[in-house]
Amino acid sequence: MNLDYSAEDLAFRDEVRAFIAENYPADLRRKQDAREPLTKEDQLSWHKVLAKKGWVAPGWPKELGGTGWTPTQKYIWNEELARADCLPTLPFGLSMLAPVIYTFGTDEQKKRFLPGIYNGDVWWCQGYSEPGAGSDLASLKTRAERVTGDDGKEYYIVNGQKTWTTLGQYADWGFFLVRTDPNAKPQSGISFLLIDMKSPGVTVRPIITLEGGHEVNDVFLDNVKVPVDQRIFHENQGWTCAKALLAHERSGIAGVARSKRGLEKLRTVAATERGDHGGALIEDAFFRRKLAELEIDLTALEFTELRTLAGESSGKGPGPESSILKIKGTEIQQRLNELALEAAGHYGAPYLREDGANMGVGPDYARGVAGEYFNGRKTSIYGGSNEIQRNIIAKMVLGL
Repeated sequence: MNLDYSAEDLAFRDEVRAFIAENYPADLRRKQDAREPLTKEDQLSWHKVLAKKGWVAPGWPKELGGTGWTPTQKYIWNEELARADCLPTLPFGLSMLAPVIYTFGTDEQKKRFLPGIYNGDVWWCQGYSEPGAGSDLASLKTRAERVTGDDGKEYYIVNGQKTWTTLGQYADWGFFLVRTDPNAKPQSGISFLLIDMKSPGVTVRPIITLEGGHEVNDVFLDNVKVPVDQRIFHENQGWTCAKALLAHERSGIAGVARSKRGLEKLRTVAATERGDHGGALIEDAFFRRKLAELEIDLTALEFTELRTLAGESSGKGPGPESSILKIKGTEIQQRLNELALEAAGHYGAPYLREDGANMGVGPDYARGVAGEYFNGRKTSIYGGSNEIQRNIIAKMVLGL
């Protein structure tokens, strides 16, 4: 993949920069800078701007609304979003569910669900993990029994519990893994259902995380009635959909461009913040070594991501390399959080208002870094823990 930008690529970069500068929602920028809690409308405002422009789903097939960009253009796009500190679009519909629907869904399902995902009219959440089934996802116990209703139509009656459902308090719909054959081998008896979160029997209960935020939830399903035509792919073969979705999720978790931007910010802070020796923190040999090691690892990860992008441009979907991206990407994010907290020192101690806003008593760069550190500990667990990803690599790459 050649990253010596052509004149066309440079023109595209200028177009992207100008578009972001002119169209990024001003109120969203203000709230981000002040680290104020974001509403559902805030989170979707940038999505809707991009949908109107036709830039919200670069990874989709062009005939379904994708941009048709080259790998280099996708790379530029991600770099510019990170450079401008844009709020990431929500991945649940755009980059996780949508590829499952346009790969495994029927024509009717594509027509029904893809427009709402694209335009940001429908907020999706993920119903995968359970209290006893996280990284060992195939052990899930949520049951779906197939019945015939009084209207003569077929339905699933779903009972069970999901947990760690990110932003489920806002969701209109959710995609759920359920067990439709309790007698089959664990991975063979699972189906992939789309469930309206307003259905009778769906209850969402908040989980307040260590930094005081309400980002994740428990979801309880009590005799929830789901039409059979809301199942994606074949009954008892939902594990095929689950694996495809997780590969897309893991690739997105890497967050290389945003880590590069975070590293730039950290270097700026370290150049001005005083270390224990009295000079700038960047002059401390131990801190400088940790920065250098992080930058080397991030550069190596970036080239892995570029190879993945190049493969996708030739029609190859994400494979085992998504596990490599997930492992290294999350480890780098956590190391970056640790160094940011180290640089902030005592100013990094969080102070939360009752509405959840993260206040600070020191410089702006220190505000919220403790919360980001605590919240960032989960990245090496969700999407399949890093231990599980190493098993996947051992099996799929090394043949062990």
